[in-house]
Amino acid sequence: MPEPQRCRQRPGARLLPLLVASATLALYTRRFRPRLLTWGATPGETLCAYPGDELVPDADGTSTMATTLPAPPEKVWPWLVQMGGDRGGWYSWDRLDHYGEPSADHVVPEWQNLHEGQRLPTTQGGKSWFTVARLEPNRTLVLRSDLRLPSGHSFDPQTEPPPSARLDGIWGFHLQPAPFGETRLVVRTRGQSRPRWLTGPFDLLLGEPAHFIMQTRQFHSLRVRLDTEP
Repeated sequence: MPEPQRCRQRPGARLLPLLVASATLALYTRRFRPRLLTWGATPGETLCAYPGDELVPDADGTSTMATTLPAPPEKVWPWLVQMGGDRGGWYSWDRLDHYGEPSADHVVPEWQNLHEGQRLPTTQGGKSWFTVARLEPNRTLVLRSDLRLPSGHSFDPQTEPPPSARLDGIWGFHLQPAPFGETRLVVRTRGQSRPRWLTGPFDLLLGEPAHFIMQTRQFHSLRVRLDTEP
């Protein structure tokens, strides 16, 4: 008996998934990514230079997100200054960035002392941390992070040579009084990573969306805390 003929896939059918993936990536890059990176910010806030920008002069990626909080800067500041993995948390998705422990729901006097150069642990064991790089009470708080890749452990750029695979960045909080006794909180990130051929796709597909999810959650949590504050 003759062998049954095998169905051959048309060349166009093999290209279809690639074309769909390319079109999806192009749509995300042109339409959705700019909105994620500038969520809530005005054009003026996006174009403005902020303290701490100079710490990463040749950034590979940057974002400027903003929100209006229902309290003046002097009421918002205590919540920001007590952030830290071993302090008040980060007010985001605690299961992802605070070991599952709830972030502080009130201002703690013991956590109000913060100074430039202070390290704020991000992981248990203290292998990763933010360093307070800029601090102006009620106005500016800039946290710096220098990480080895792929371990994600911090290194000190003041005392150690930079590793070939690394991620350097800042996370800056900038407070401005709003017209009705509120606070305009602008959050600026700038980052530089190496090797870029590897970290670039990771930032685009995972890093930037993850930051959007965590930052918008932090905005929400701060707003809830300030709304319920006596």
